[in-house]
Amino acid sequence: MARNQVERLIVFTRYPKPGRTKTRLIPSLGAEGAAELQRRMTEHILSKISHLTAIRPVSVEIRYEGGSEKLMKTWLGAEYIFCPQSPGDLDHRMGRAFEAAFNSGVDTAVMIGTDIPGITVDILQVAFNSLHKNDLVLGPATDGGYYLIGLQKTSFQHAIPQLFTGISWSTESVLNDSLETAKKIGLTYTLLKKLADVDRVEDLAVWQKIDRTSASIAKQEKISIIIPTLNEADHIVDTITPVQRGQNLEIIVVDGGSTDATVDLAKSLDVSVIQMNSGRARQMNAAAATASGGILLFLHADTRLPEKFDEHIRRAMDGAGIAAGAFELQVDSPIATFRIIERLANWRSRRLQMPYGDQAIFVSASLFHQIGGFSDIPIMEDFELMRRLAKQGHIVAVPVPVVTSARRWSKAGIYKIWLINQIVIVTYLIGIPPRKIARLYNWLSGLRDK
Repeated sequence: MARNQVERLIVFTRYPKPGRTKTRLIPSLGAEGAAELQRRMTEHILSKISHLTAIRPVSVEIRYEGGSEKLMKTWLGAEYIFCPQSPGDLDHRMGRAFEAAFNSGVDTAVMIGTDIPGITVDILQVAFNSLHKNDLVLGPATDGGYYLIGLQKTSFQHAIPQLFTGISWSTESVLNDSLETAKKIGLTYTLLKKLADVDRVEDLAVWQKIDRTSASIAKQEKISIIIPTLNEADHIVDTITPVQRGQNLEIIVVDGGSTDATVDLAKSLDVSVIQMNSGRARQMNAAAATASGGILLFLHADTRLPEKFDEHIRRAMDGAGIAAGAFELQVDSPIATFRIIERLANWRSRRLQMPYGDQAIFVSASLFHQIGGFSDIPIMEDFELMRRLAKQGHIVAVPVPVVTSARRWSKAGIYKIWLINQIVIVTYLIGIPPRKIARLYNWLSGLRDK
């Protein structure tokens, strides 16, 4: 059986420093306004890419001008490959980016800019799929250029440098000249849907229409964050405080009978607190029943959400056919064994669509209530919920991590907890009643993840 293609999406962009980006728009928008447009369009494109990487194992490389790797990671997050653009003209920069990708072991590479707000996940999917049969793929722009170009590794040496030389960049003949060159050197190609880019003042209407739609979607959905607790005084403040910086959300702490200061600390943070001693599944269902948000996020009390978590969630839930989602996992420990656990968890989330509760599961409130919420079982409630949700649509794996405490593994031992977890899953799948599994878990580990 042939191995799967290794795919890379290369994004050309600039760090949004006023006066150094979107310079043709500075007379109309001002230096600050042009830089802000660059920032927002780049973030818009990456929101689309996050949908793509949730359903396709594509690595993403950001080729940037201006700024530094540290500034780029601070701006866009550390989950991408960052590399400064090579010096020289556009043809040289594009060629070097493709060359580096193919030298790293990539089979197919697609390159885009950030000034095409109309690009969609479907278009990117078609671009990669077309390279399974053709040497070249191009996305025509309405100004006569192209907004996307993709190549196979096997055709790269044959295509370069001919494909990028002798092209009058920023003219109406770029696409036609490129197609003529492709024909001359014998490249097979696919053309995608034509889209408008945003380079001139008259192009701004294209961005403004999409920006209004995106803003409207973002404002529609309130997020209700539900945190089940039991004696979490050591973690609850660190978990809730950064969450409160999010937009249009509510936080509901549902406590299962803490004997420490958990409840008092939660109340001091001005969040809603529900107290009930009924088991975690019932706790979360009760909180969900009182929640007013269109999206429910179930967060463990010892798990910290990433920056801009609310934006990630809304973008993820905006995709067609999305039932639910969760973040990647990062364990708050320098021990190397945890890196293996993280990779396994993230592989499971992407490939099997089976994230666990410590990855901060989120779901639309309407769908959650439609399928009956969490089942009233003492263990595996998150596993069972995700199995039912997977039948309703796709489970998105947001490619940024939450950071969860290592305490569960530290108390009983990393390998012991991992083995116990596998035993629990197997016993559940073969039909052992959850109450018996819970007793087995408690006997084997001496603890229960709260």
